[in-house]
Amino acid sequence: MEDGEKNALLMFLEAQRASVLAIVDGLDPEALTTAVLPSQWTPLGLVEHLGYAERYWFQEIVTGSVEPLAWPDDDHAPLTTPRPPAVVFAFYRAQCERSNAVLAATPLSAPVCGRYPGPLGDEVTDLRRVVLHMIEETARHAGHLDVARELIDGKTGLGPR
Repeated sequence: MEDGEKNALLMFLEAQRASVLAIVDGLDPEALTTAVLPSQWTPLGLVEHLGYAERYWFQEIVTGSVEPLAWPDDDHAPLTTPRPPAVVFAFYRAQCERSNAVLAATPLSAPVCGRYPGPLGDEVTDLRRVVLHMIEETARHAGHLDVARELIDGKTGLGPR
């Protein structure tokens, strides 16, 4: 029973991850690093944020340990990045692979080792809820990227079909 549920959750998470990458596919470095909304986040910064979210939730919260970053944990503006697109996309994909490995090796009912501060931490008590949270967070940010892409070049409907 658990394998079927894990597969279903992973299918939905992978679909949202694929949407994120499909939406930004084809944007040049200038477009990826251009803020088009008043909050000043960039598409590339949002992809990096999603990599950090994968890393935080699946490694730090679920397993209680996280691999060091390849760069200093810099304090740049929210949802922007000084790193080039190739580095950010490699980071995002690597974090997704690590998340998938945690999901494969851990029962959905396994309690988390870390705790997110605030009310969300009270709700996210096991791996199942972490996966559900990441589906929600990735989908939410895919929607943000949809809006940014439309403002950048008018393209819409770029997620997987």
